[in-house]
Amino acid sequence: MYKVTKRNEAYKYDAPGHFDVRTTRLHDPQDVNDGTIVMGLSHFLPGGGANMAPANFEMVYYIQSGEMTVTIGEDDGDKEYVLKQGDSIHFGKGTKRACLNTGVETAQMLVIMIKK
Repeated sequence: MYKVTKRNEAYKYDAPGHFDVRTTRLHDPQDVNDGTIVMGLSHFLPGGGANMAPANFEMVYYIQSGEMTVTIGEDDGDKEYVLKQGDSIHFGKGTKRACLNTGVETAQMLVIMIKK
């Protein structure tokens, strides 16, 4: 089984802890067999982002355009990574992370979550 999602078929949803962002969903697990993948495209305004929280799933952030600063919360102090177009970060379930558009244009971030 498979599912094609056309650009105009993405739907918006509210992501808890996010601000100044338009989140759209492209794929859900129930789309194919016993799927586990969720994929969305988030559009962060300058200054927009998501508060520090543990990841509910294994995740990948891929920056399609713009700039996002991703902060990883660690016991010995937070670590920041400035990600630009073409950069990505992959983290496991439970990883504390936050993100913020530190650029001057809207940033587009592809978000892939593995729900197991």
